Amino acid sequence: MDSVQVRPMQESDLPAAERASAVTFLEADRLSRRVGEPEVQPRPASGTQQWIDRMRYFLSVDPGGCWVATDAGAVVGFAVSQNRGRLWYLATYGVLPGHQGKGIGKRLLDVVLVHAEGRRGLFSSTVHPAATRRYRLAGFSLLPQMRMVGTVDRSALPAVTGLRDGGVDDLEWMDRLDENLRGAGHRPDHRYMLGSLRLVVSRAGDRPGYVYLDDRGRPLLLAAAHPDTARRLLWEALASSRGDTLVNCITTANEWAVDVGLAARLDIGQEGYLAVRGMREPAPYLASGHFL
Repeated sequence: MDSVQVRPMQESDLPAAERASAVTFLEADRLSRRVGEPEVQPRPASGTQQWIDRMRYFLSVDPGGCWVATDAGAVVGFAVSQNRGRLWYLATYGVLPGHQGKGIGKRLLDVVLVHAEGRRGLFSSTVHPAATRRYRLAGFSLLPQMRMVGTVDRSALPAVTGLRDGGVDDLEWMDRLDENLRGAGHRPDHRYMLGSLRLVVSRAGDRPGYVYLDDRGRPLLLAAAHPDTARRLLWEALASSRGDTLVNCITTANEWAVDVGLAARLDIGQEGYLAVRGMREPAPYLASGHFL
């Protein structure tokens, strides 16, 4: 493997890294596809640009956490991590299928863990056996995740009150809530997410909470000071959904989300792991795949 170089990611690497990401995760999704589920589709053009824009943002905020592996100049692996206060998170990580099993993934993970400088850690993991073994050896606890999918039963939607659309004026208390739940705020990530996602917040007494929704109404990141607030925020997300929806990154400490999803007639299944190191399982909390 002397021909493989692990080096800091540059902005010019982004198109090639995106292609490597698309191939890697398409193959992983095909291998983990369950019987009866729809055929896995390649990443659409809109998703390609979204991935590149997101990685460009990470490069601008914390470039020391962004790395690629190249072989004869071609990108064959990538690892993008970020430090936020006392927390380190892994936003995305992978090695092209034809280059797996050669130690490239370990080299990439080792270098981004050095960047963590001993911080507590958090990321969402697939079920890939070699990767999960590597995470556990690095000291991470692997918490099984569930996901809920389907079309919401509109007759089950309750009346939800006390919520409003959020904005930049809410970010200070949202970061304090993040600090309580996971030991560090999202800091600049909140402003980035506000640029493309809908933010819904609750400021009910001492039980605040928030949820980000994508353009299909799917919840991408939810945090609350109490399960009652979390349930109301998730019901709002389900009421906003169009067509099939997805509630992801549900750990056992967040069974309130399972209860809401089942009441809405969604189907439940297992979906990888939430990996944590040096911290407790966040709850009430539904992590984001990329911003955790």
